[in-house]
Amino acid sequence: MDGYPKTVRVRGGLDLIVRPLEKKDFEELHRFFGTLPDGERLFLREDVTQREVVQRFIDELDYARTLPLLGLTGGRIVGNATLHRTRRGWMRHVGEVRVVVSREAQRHGVATALVRELCGQAITLGLDKLVAMVAQDQVGALLCFERLGFGREATLKSHVTDLAGQKRDLIVLANHTAELWHRMEDLILDREFQVEQ
Repeated sequence: MDGYPKTVRVRGGLDLIVRPLEKKDFEELHRFFGTLPDGERLFLREDVTQREVVQRFIDELDYARTLPLLGLTGGRIVGNATLHRTRRGWMRHVGEVRVVVSREAQRHGVATALVRELCGQAITLGLDKLVAMVAQDQVGALLCFERLGFGREATLKSHVTDLAGQKRDLIVLANHTAELWHRMEDLILDREFQVEQ
């Protein structure tokens, strides 16, 4: 993973270190997931408070299949974003983006910075399209992706069951990588955040 770690200055003058997840990050990643409010963990695909779930993430690290990027401040993880892809088949040109940010780091542009990095990686990997799947109640995540230029492509009724057992609609958002990259450039020109060389 050339070019990492890198420092990105986000809103509020916060310096965010961005780098791929490594095997040494188990304890800090488990701590990060444990700090997420219950309301936000409800919508994650797995119960990330379980050590065995986080250990599996670490044990199965394969950047060619799933690229997990961390955002850190002061040595603490404040954001985690992943790019998932299938290398064969009819959806090999599509990547799925997932992102979660700690409560204290929200509204600083951390999600934007991490998704921008994933977009750059997606282009390098030859992906044409990125999708995000968000539960209907994840208003902050919906606004974040829409602000980045992702458009709603589908709403799947009662498609997901959250960790509390409630069925929820799933909203599928998508954007083409070239369009997304231009949107990211606009955000940089608007000085929302800047990459330090």
